[in-house]
Amino acid sequence: MKEYAESLAEWFRDHADPAKAAPMEAYMRGKFPFLGIKTPERNRLTKEFWSQHGIPEGDELLDVVKRLWSLPEREFQNVAMAFLGKHGKRAGKEDIETFEELVVTKSWWDTVDYLASHTMGDHLAKYPELIPRYTERWVASENLWLRRTAILYQLRYKERTDAGRLFRYIDKCKEENEFFIRKAIGWALREYSKTDESAVRAFVDKTPLSPLGVREALKFVSR
Repeated sequence: MKEYAESLAEWFRDHADPAKAAPMEAYMRGKFPFLGIKTPERNRLTKEFWSQHGIPEGDELLDVVKRLWSLPEREFQNVAMAFLGKHGKRAGKEDIETFEELVVTKSWWDTVDYLASHTMGDHLAKYPELIPRYTERWVASENLWLRRTAILYQLRYKERTDAGRLFRYIDKCKEENEFFIRKAIGWALREYSKTDESAVRAFVDKTPLSPLGVREALKFVSR
């Protein structure tokens, strides 16, 4: 898949716009270089490339994802996530190792939030037997992005949410000063409040959360 990934990279670099790259890099606090291709254009280019070259499957698709992830410009990690979306239901149990590697590589909220709530969330729903082994390790990890993933992987579960596990993981992380953890706590509780408002209200009432966590958690809860 090396030639496939190289062709895709060349295709995107042919459409780079340095004038747009600068503000995009500034928005991401200068953590990554950009080609200057905004989301609508990036999506269009990705679909055009797929229509001309097809979409690999299985291990070949994951190989492309890894190659794109290794490229410096941030657009390529975003394109890689589009490939992961196509992988979806075809993912094998062992693919979680690759997903975990992506979480801790070139980590920032824009990749981790998708990987946590979509890629990991869907994968763990498909293979729930993996949940104890991986999420317990993530929530205890020194890597904040793995801890954020442990809190957010159930974000789209609604009535399938394991509330006990969600509340326990939040309780483990509630004293952290890290913004991205506090924000994740509030976000996860806010989403679950749409399913079980009383449970979230009760948890917030008895748990000393940061002001940010409380504000986010109760955003949609009846006052």
